[in-house]
Amino acid sequence: MKGKFMKTAIASVLAASALGFQTAFPANAAEGDFNLTIMHTNDTHANLDRVANRVTLVNQIREKHPNNLLLDAGDVFSGTLYFNAFQGQADLDFMNLMKYDAMTFGNHEFDLGASAEGHAALGEFVGGADFPIVSANVNVSKDPILAPLDNNTYTKEFKNGEIYNGIIKEIDGEEVGIFGLTTEETRAISSPGSVEFTNYIAAAKEAVAAFQAAGVNKIIALTHLGFDDSAQYDNDQLLADAVAGIDVIVGGHTHSKLATPVVNNKHGEPTVIVQAEQYNNFLGQLDVTFNEAGVITNYAGQLHEVAKAAANAEATEKLKPYADEIAALKNQSTGAVSKVVLNGGRGATGVRASETNLGNLITDGMLATAKTIDPETTIALQNGGGIRASIDVGDITVGEVLTVMPFGNALAIMNLTGTELKAALEHSVKDYPNEFGGFLHVAGLKFTFNPAAPVGSRVTDIQVEKNGKYKKLKEKDKYKVATNTFTAKGGDGYAPFAAAYADGRVSEPGNVDYEMFIDYIKTLKEVNPQMENRIVAQTPALSKACQKRASTPAPDCAVSN
Repeated sequence: MKGKFMKTAIASVLAASALGFQTAFPANAAEGDFNLTIMHTNDTHANLDRVANRVTLVNQIREKHPNNLLLDAGDVFSGTLYFNAFQGQADLDFMNLMKYDAMTFGNHEFDLGASAEGHAALGEFVGGADFPIVSANVNVSKDPILAPLDNNTYTKEFKNGEIYNGIIKEIDGEEVGIFGLTTEETRAISSPGSVEFTNYIAAAKEAVAAFQAAGVNKIIALTHLGFDDSAQYDNDQLLADAVAGIDVIVGGHTHSKLATPVVNNKHGEPTVIVQAEQYNNFLGQLDVTFNEAGVITNYAGQLHEVAKAAANAEATEKLKPYADEIAALKNQSTGAVSKVVLNGGRGATGVRASETNLGNLITDGMLATAKTIDPETTIALQNGGGIRASIDVGDITVGEVLTVMPFGNALAIMNLTGTELKAALEHSVKDYPNEFGGFLHVAGLKFTFNPAAPVGSRVTDIQVEKNGKYKKLKEKDKYKVATNTFTAKGGDGYAPFAAAYADGRVSEPGNVDYEMFIDYIKTLKEVNPQMENRIVAQTPALSKACQKRASTPAPDCAVSN
């Protein structure tokens, strides 16, 4: 223990933070106090359209707070056409412009490991960085591209463009230790190849001991573990519980919007946890005051909305050639032509209340991709709120696809019981006939529900496809179900999925929705999806009549009217 935790000061800051308090720095600093501002980003996923706005925010905060750090908690890679086209180099250009102090690896930094080039893009990114990469539990020694960049040490004599377990950064005469951690789940959800991931708790304890042995008493863990990710693997809260001596955890991976910091005081001194959501939507700012013993005595955190800042002129000019190339790419053909309008609209027959041909096509493509990853996957689900537009007859462009799926949601594969799947389908139709963003489009199954029945008891039949034949869902059986990570984590109120995620029954291969869709329709070349009565709203009184009209269902029979 470094010293007594000043509970009164922290409590007062907690109250002030709830009221929008903007700084933790006391008006009259005690002798030996050290004020530090930590700016932080995570899970930006190549979202560069607002990067010039972020540059403005960074410059403004630096001018106001000269004792500062700018840190990134990983997953710069993957998610938009900026990454597809430039493989991290566009992002790096702006990170260097903003003078980041350190970054840790996210799982998506290893997405290209299975390609013929291996980790060439990652090696180029690391080698070109005007800052070090910190990673205490990632062993790259067996990778021929990354190994030459690795130092496997804690040091104040670090070099930019290289990998360290941790670094000691001197700021206004004070030494701050920064080490990195990456989720061990990366083995299952990315393509790390020969890169190995060791236990994060053991690595963190080793890091703290190394810094303390060097006389450093202010320690930051830069992590890509997730704030509340599955305990089967790792998360920031478990880290704070298990390891004493960490003052600040700057996190990523779960895309958590921590509007105010979370404090863990299990070890008698505060560990302050922050995370800044995703996609360059926010720049995090944490102001902390350390006493002479290295204990945080005051803090305040906030998230700055990037889009509200003015765009920096230099960064805007730097972005233009990248953006121009992306604009041209958006006009490119996917190589597929649609023979019909693909319905991604709103209203009673739209994607939030009805089966549509576009919803069917998207889930078919998702299921096709998931089967290549896990052949046991039999079902795919897509929330209607994630389908944002229709596609006209004719050539399908990349830009049209991105308009339909603008979020860059990644693939998740859930291991569910039949009971959980039925509960999810009940949740899907709870608002029918009203619209619901969580209304699920399906592939690999079809189901019928009675809209006149009470909510929670509407689904009357579920049939799961296997080898071209449909069989009744069995509640005790287990099913591999593909969806996007938003839905898998319980988005739109899907408690059964959230429970599965918390139990570690969800894998995240990382495939992006629009990329899966483009890959799928390319194989078809000509798309002409039809309504297939995958989702049927049917009252018992109408069932026989509806069955007679099954080939052309009437509005009072089927959601796919």
